[in-house]
Amino acid sequence: MPVNLIAPQAADLHAVPGVRIGVAEAGVRKVGRKDLTVFLLDEGSSVAGVFTSNRFCAAPVQVCREHLAGGDAIRALIINTGNANAGTGADGLARARAMSDSLAQATGLRVTQVLPFSTGVIMEPLPIDRIQAGLPAALADASPANWARAAEGIMTTDTLPKAFSTQVNLSGTTVTVTGISKGAGMIRPNMATMLGFLATDARIAPELMAGLVKELADGSFNRVTIDGDTSTNDSFVLIATQQAAHAPITTLDSGDGAILKTALLGVARQLAQAIVRDGEGATKFITVRVEGGKTGEECRQVAYAIAHSPLVKTAFYASDPNLGRILAAVGYAGIADLDQTLIDLYLDDVHVAVQGGRNPAYEEAQGQRVMQQSEITVRVVLGRGEAADTVWTCDFSHEYVTINADYRS
Repeated sequence: MPVNLIAPQAADLHAVPGVRIGVAEAGVRKVGRKDLTVFLLDEGSSVAGVFTSNRFCAAPVQVCREHLAGGDAIRALIINTGNANAGTGADGLARARAMSDSLAQATGLRVTQVLPFSTGVIMEPLPIDRIQAGLPAALADASPANWARAAEGIMTTDTLPKAFSTQVNLSGTTVTVTGISKGAGMIRPNMATMLGFLATDARIAPELMAGLVKELADGSFNRVTIDGDTSTNDSFVLIATQQAAHAPITTLDSGDGAILKTALLGVARQLAQAIVRDGEGATKFITVRVEGGKTGEECRQVAYAIAHSPLVKTAFYASDPNLGRILAAVGYAGIADLDQTLIDLYLDDVHVAVQGGRNPAYEEAQGQRVMQQSEITVRVVLGRGEAADTVWTCDFSHEYVTINADYRS
């Protein structure tokens, strides 16, 4: 069961002016499930994206990068689940292009105005004929109110759809931010299998979009991990339809710019954390906070060493305060000049280690109390400087192995 995560309610998700969404059952992999989603964007919208750093990236990722780099105005997205169209060579690339072309022809757009996305099983041919056959139903379903349906339509091994929404006031104008994401395993975004789509009607100068989407990803999706695997298909897309009535935002350092960025980052973090809460077999949501580093990079290095450790993650699943595993992970994180005598370790409010050794006041029962919680914070103080950073992860359970052993069956 997901860790303190509930399914979104359609009534809680604000429509974004300039965005219509359609969802259909195309039978890409299994019958009777939503697996084809289209986003239709009004003219004048701005779109930017970041994608997996996996060099063995999927065909749709390659096409998305090409279309965004080409500079044509993106007007539509097409997303299928059940098949990742990754590890499929030249044939897969041709099918990804055909996927974009099918939506372009159906909507009167240029193929370069369409971004394709796929998620699911790797190294199987994309059933483009099923996608093409399901496309008319998806287009007929297009509506501004379909965010909740879209969250369902992009799921794979997720147990719950993931969607969040907020509204903020920019110079007297109400502006909407709504987004969806999917992912439960093969999660270590290095922009995992992860998709995220975030839209706003705010007026953002197009030249700010590429930098903004990277900054949002770095503060959210690039701070989560479930199993340390970087997917072939990771994609995070930011859409600004430019339809709100406020003056255009030309710098994110302005009052309106800062308010908007905070709202966007807030929703992006909710979407990213929802992926961890719904991690395959997860029973606990864990925040790893590393402080006192020389740089943010080395803080992340230590945080990820802890978050990726199978020994640490299984200890959390067992509610076993075997906290030497955390200190060991700190030690092998790769900081050559780390002084272990400066390190403090906290488990929520419990001070476990002082100057590299067990806190004389620490009792096992204190650690057991915290480890039994569904949400836990691990805080490491390195004693090297003023930098800090945070990563979110989950535990490893028997169910994780079961899910991934059975995934293709």
